[in-house]
Amino acid sequence: MSENTQVKNVVLVHGGFVDGSGWQAVHARLTAQGHRVAVVQNPTLSLDGDVAATHQVLDELDGPAVLVGHSYGGVVVTEAGNHPKVAAVVYIAAFAPDKGESVATLIADPPPGAPVPPILPPRDGFLFLDREKFAASFAADVPAELAAFMADSQVPWGVEALAGAASSPAWRTKPSWYLVAADDRMIPPPAQRAMAERAGATTVEVPGSHCVYVSRPDAVADLIRQASGS
Repeated sequence: MSENTQVKNVVLVHGGFVDGSGWQAVHARLTAQGHRVAVVQNPTLSLDGDVAATHQVLDELDGPAVLVGHSYGGVVVTEAGNHPKVAAVVYIAAFAPDKGESVATLIADPPPGAPVPPILPPRDGFLFLDREKFAASFAADVPAELAAFMADSQVPWGVEALAGAASSPAWRTKPSWYLVAADDRMIPPPAQRAMAERAGATTVEVPGSHCVYVSRPDAVADLIRQASGS
């Protein structure tokens, strides 16, 4: 992307256990700065379904877009980022898989001492986080009342979505950016740094939990603006 090219459109993709409403503060900051922001309400039932939902939003845009994914949303944007309207891909404490990798393969062998997300055993093909441990693992730096609400309003995450593997990683052909959440207890920060480095992403690191897109919206919006060329 040349310095003279500013991308106005931004598309935000949420991860597992949550919906798109968590992007509200980021949305407010970007729209105030003149961006046209769309939030994908991806169902998180399957990777193919979430890519299709993202493509549907991209298809409606009037020009190029920066595509942003948080957590599992990183897998979605890795695949959906091959859409011709995507100018850049941004990962926010997200999985950035290579070809053949999925969330399931990326979390299969955690290093010794790494925090283990409190994911409950599957129920009817869906996953939830332990409500009592949700705040500490996912949202340790957001107000307690909000973290409790997020724990009580979890979106069922389909086991099939975790198994969805990247087929053609967009970061291999599109410029990418990555925000590492240094206090993340869902995706270990060393794993985030390794994925960012592998992708050749322009990387920033900020103090923050896995819910950094809620707790640090200024930092998240700033990185997206950088990716947009503004």
